[in-house]
Amino acid sequence: MQTNHSPDIDPLEPQREAAMFYGLFLRGHSADEIRRDIDIPKSVAEKWFKTERHEPNFRSNLRRLYEYRKRVLAIFDELVDHQRNRAGVH
Repeated sequence: MQTNHSPDIDPLEPQREAAMFYGLFLRGHSADEIRRDIDIPKSVAEKWFKTERHEPNFRSNLRRLYEYRKRVLAIFDELVDHQRNRAGVH
């Protein structure tokens, strides 16, 4: 079966990292501040991709990093939304 990830990357790592950030949220840290810590702003990513580098795989590594951070952010948002929905039910 073909997968979208490199064999040396743990596919559960984004979930683990998002869970760590979620733990900070549960301890009272602001969700918006945590989102800023997780996210890579589009302006920063655009600047990275415009950089002229000659190292092999530079742009593909940046793309993977950007996609990874966006995945962590999406998982974190799902956890926060779930917590808020659960809190609203009680």
